[in-house]
Amino acid sequence: MPSKEFTLDDIAQHNKEGDLWIVIDSKVYDLSRFADLHPGGAGVLYADGVAGKDATQVFFGLHRLEVLQRPQYARLQIGAIRGQTETIKPLGLGELSLVPYAEPTWLSSGYFSPYYSDNHRKFHKAMRAFLMEVVQPEAVRCEENGKRISQEVVDKLSKINFLAMRLGPGKHLKGLTLMGGIVKPEEYDYFHELILNTEIARFGTRAFVDGLLNGGVISLPPILNFGTPEQQLKFVPDILAGKKYISLAVSEAFAGSDVSGAQTVAVRDGDEWIVTGTKKWITNGTFSDYFTTLCKTDAGFVVLLIERSDAVSTKPVKTSYSSTAGTAFITFDKARVPVANTLGQVGKGMSIVLSNFNHERWMVTATSLGAQRLVVEECLKWTNQRIAFGKPLHAQAVVRAKLAAMISRVEACQTWVENITYQMNNMSYHEQSDRLAGPIALLKQFVSKAGRETAEDATQIFGGRGITVTGMGKVIENYHRTSPYDAILAGAEDVLGDLGVRQAVRRMPKNARL
Repeated sequence: MPSKEFTLDDIAQHNKEGDLWIVIDSKVYDLSRFADLHPGGAGVLYADGVAGKDATQVFFGLHRLEVLQRPQYARLQIGAIRGQTETIKPLGLGELSLVPYAEPTWLSSGYFSPYYSDNHRKFHKAMRAFLMEVVQPEAVRCEENGKRISQEVVDKLSKINFLAMRLGPGKHLKGLTLMGGIVKPEEYDYFHELILNTEIARFGTRAFVDGLLNGGVISLPPILNFGTPEQQLKFVPDILAGKKYISLAVSEAFAGSDVSGAQTVAVRDGDEWIVTGTKKWITNGTFSDYFTTLCKTDAGFVVLLIERSDAVSTKPVKTSYSSTAGTAFITFDKARVPVANTLGQVGKGMSIVLSNFNHERWMVTATSLGAQRLVVEECLKWTNQRIAFGKPLHAQAVVRAKLAAMISRVEACQTWVENITYQMNNMSYHEQSDRLAGPIALLKQFVSKAGRETAEDATQIFGGRGITVTGMGKVIENYHRTSPYDAILAGAEDVLGDLGVRQAVRRMPKNARL
């Protein structure tokens, strides 16, 4: 880093074409040869308040801090202002944000929670550091270029048993080293998983959240809960190790939230099933080796574990988020599947799929919660540094009202998510299926609706930047464009709201009267 020191008077001498210096947060930059290359044009740099001046406020009204960290711009620094020190710094690995409401209460200094232990805190710090160092650069690249997650990053994830942890506590963790040994398999609980899920959503890369092996998160539970020991031994280890990939193939053009409308057919032929049909909007489907698939038979529904073959083809489905998620249309063209790949009993396929939804829906609410909190942080930062009408944006009462609504929503979501997570920690899988289907359905409806309202408020706060893919409002643009996914995936809002109420009505005591 350049060590030469200057005074502000020194900088003032370099304020013209061909000789242009500026100061940003105590650092001195020589832009003489860069001016004509400036994406916004050279004129911006020669403006009063910029050329030969401390342009910190002007810069952060137009650019994110990350711009200064890019090598091509960092090398323009030639020194620093004598007596001044850098004050605007990115978070270090695992570091907590000090912006109010940027972190949940349990991570905020001076506040308390009954849910989290010291081990949860250690786990959080290590997980955030790992994700910032290993996953965030990949997330940004893949969200932009649409490519699937690289095998290199998958291998690093596998070393900490990332996918296994995303499946929650259970027998599948036995003998594994989790997060470098920070938490023992028998001590890992749903709050550890909640931490993981909220953290992966903090990069403003919604499609990559699904591309981050979400296919395995939602398609492995049927194997773990209903598969035979032989099936588990054959398929699970390679998937958890990142050597093979798997997707949940339930949704069809014929059947979305109406799962019972599935038209993919499996016909028994000796020791094989012959599967014919299509599946649509299948997360990670474009790069999966296996498909946990709901099929219709003469005896009712069945779930089959189908391996990719010449009779199983996939093609991308172009949706409004990045193709890094691997969203696929799958065609089963008389695919032959060994009867040995049947999960559970024939005729019980619908109950297998429905029991799997609770964890998936809870996971979606957790990632949505993490993303919403990031949006709140972005808005608080922006309204503090954006000057409008000669004052910070938060000087406007209407802006403060929007911030109040956003903060209230995310804190309400956090409280309900933690309550449900506590129940999950104290219930068996069967009890969760029996008691939490309705509450989790209502939770997901509430959280996803809150997210879309926050997306609208955030877009209004950021204005044109909130609908621009790059730059200051890129996180807001991404969230505004992709927040409807949380309202659709794992069950549409209206369907889930109805499910939650129907579950409540079923439990109404017969003697209940006003």
